Amino acid sequence: MLDIAIILLYLLIMVGIGVYAYRRKKAASPDGFYVANRSGNTKLIAGSLLATIVGASVVVGMAGLGFSRGLSGAWWLLVGTAGLIITGLFLARKVRRSGVYTLPELAEKQYDHRAGLSASVLIVVAWTAVAAAQIVAAGKILAVLLPYDLSLLMIGATLVFVLYTILGGQYSIIRTDFVQFGILAAGILVSVSLVIFHAGGPGELLASLPPGFLSFPTGIGFDWYALLVLLVLTGATYVVGPDIYSRLFSAKNEKVARSSVLTAALITVPLAFGVIFVGMGARVLFPGILPEQAFPMVIQELLPVGVTGLVVAALLAAIMSSADTVLLTMSVILGQNIYRRTVPGAGEKQALIVSRAGVVVLGGLSLLIALRMGGVISSLLLAYTIFTSGLVVPIVAGFYREKLKVNAAGALCAIVGGGGTALAVKMFDLRYFELLGFGVCIVLLFGVSWLTRTSLAESILSRGRISADGDSVAGALMLQDKGKRSHDPDGPL
Repeated sequence: MLDIAIILLYLLIMVGIGVYAYRRKKAASPDGFYVANRSGNTKLIAGSLLATIVGASVVVGMAGLGFSRGLSGAWWLLVGTAGLIITGLFLARKVRRSGVYTLPELAEKQYDHRAGLSASVLIVVAWTAVAAAQIVAAGKILAVLLPYDLSLLMIGATLVFVLYTILGGQYSIIRTDFVQFGILAAGILVSVSLVIFHAGGPGELLASLPPGFLSFPTGIGFDWYALLVLLVLTGATYVVGPDIYSRLFSAKNEKVARSSVLTAALITVPLAFGVIFVGMGARVLFPGILPEQAFPMVIQELLPVGVTGLVVAALLAAIMSSADTVLLTMSVILGQNIYRRTVPGAGEKQALIVSRAGVVVLGGLSLLIALRMGGVISSLLLAYTIFTSGLVVPIVAGFYREKLKVNAAGALCAIVGGGGTALAVKMFDLRYFELLGFGVCIVLLFGVSWLTRTSLAESILSRGRISADGDSVAGALMLQDKGKRSHDPDGPL
């Protein structure tokens, strides 16, 4: 009963933060609901980033990789470390400087409204699967303590994070995430310590593992090609990601955005190996279970009363902090980028209402998918493959648009063609073609941009409007982008 009381108390606190934000009208305006009034400091933004990153894929999926593969399973999170370092060093300041609410708005600012709208649709489609994966994992964690059907537990978890998200928006999410990450870090530390203790110490644990479990960077069922695929398709979501960027948009300034990302990158390294050791310990102590039962089994069998409730709360915190961010991101895109773009005359107030309603609708849709889906990692890989193949290259190139000579036509074709190809590869289960969509995206972005720029130049010259002087042609070409970029020498932002 004590463990159950702790879980219920945790859930009530999360809802309470949302109620507080709602009553104090912290999320009454678009700035408050979408980007927490752009007031986040390094501590809050870094904590929220970490809570968002360490979600279902880590506490359930990555522990399962440690159980089935060993040390090489840590790459699931380590590729994110690499992506965060790239973001912090090269992109964080530019992202915050853009002053927008969402990633599709950034795409529209870099290119045009067609690129923004296509990015919106792609993100909502892909990230619904991400939200569903969090719901599945939340149900599996709650099942450790609560003797109810898994479907009922998933419904209960969904109701909680939908409620505090719709009440407090980004303001409440950043604060609940900060609290949740603190609980999570303590929970992982306790679990690692107990696993090592029950296995007889570090030396005995390592000696009891099957052959190949300590191999790194490659390992059992994980070769160099698999690492490359993971770096591109998963690591790239940390370079360009609607959930990551939503935190940067909420930062107080450019300096805070950069320092928050780099701080989060450093902390993900010990987290990765901590979770992997939990999975490896479960392999020694409970060899007959399924991989994704590793962390729940450690909690159920090894932790004493009271501590069990705290660790379940910690893992639930990790999952829900990712779920709320994903859900809010999709809902803001639905209201701000899709509704306002497709409904003439729609204002900020109407978009905010649609965004709040979207939390409920998209939360319900994600729940329906969760009730039918399988493993956590496989579902996330589907979403990441579609998203990465369509959006990462156009967004990164958009920051350096003038230097790379890419344009709106190329970006539109790249988003649709890359994302569509990746979806087809996944639907037909074409092994060894996982990077095809990413390659198609690159070819279309630069190929179509070059063809359309060349065609425009030839058209202008053939009509005799300007001379054949190269500088004049370049100047004419720049007119097509008027008003869509700033004078930043490194790019439009």
